[in-house]
Amino acid sequence: MPRILRIVIPVMFIGLVLAISYAVMTATSKGDDRSDIEKLATGSLAALETSKAGSALPEGSFTDLAGNELSLEAFSGKYILVNFWATWCGPCEREMPSLGELEATKGSDRFQVVAISVDAVEDRDYAIQRLEELAGKGVLDFYFAPPESWDIVYNANARGFPTSVIYSPDGTEIARIAGEADWSSYEAAALIDNLLGSDD
Repeated sequence: MPRILRIVIPVMFIGLVLAISYAVMTATSKGDDRSDIEKLATGSLAALETSKAGSALPEGSFTDLAGNELSLEAFSGKYILVNFWATWCGPCEREMPSLGELEATKGSDRFQVVAISVDAVEDRDYAIQRLEELAGKGVLDFYFAPPESWDIVYNANARGFPTSVIYSPDGTEIARIAGEADWSSYEAAALIDNLLGSDD
């Protein structure tokens, strides 16, 4: 092999290694300007989005099991995951057990799952029954907003069911998912832990 090739080939190889190393270092050193919440939008929470983050708590009312009228302001001071669901919605029913599990494992005076049924008035009793069957007896409180009282749904910008929206203790939106999610997943637990830990 000519002497020049014995010099050129190692120099080219070293140059190639240096170029690749520089490219890798440049790519990994760029700042990730996503929020901590956006970074958790993976796996079962891949659909999590924050485009409406900072929006005010939606106005509108709904009722509890006893028929008392409430608004989301009743939950101020804690993180809430508001889930709009219905018994006629297959994805809502599939999702509900994981919401029950999330409430059972993470529910506290600092976090609560607020499941609001959007069923018709005549289906209220059935919705109460299904909530207990799907989430577990006594795990989730029953809240109800029939179509005649959908101001809370419209003002929350829920475009379909299920829709889940997470609000901060001061009443501003943090993130939302339109569609079904696995709230019993590692990603969901990490999301709630991240929120609760940010207040410590």
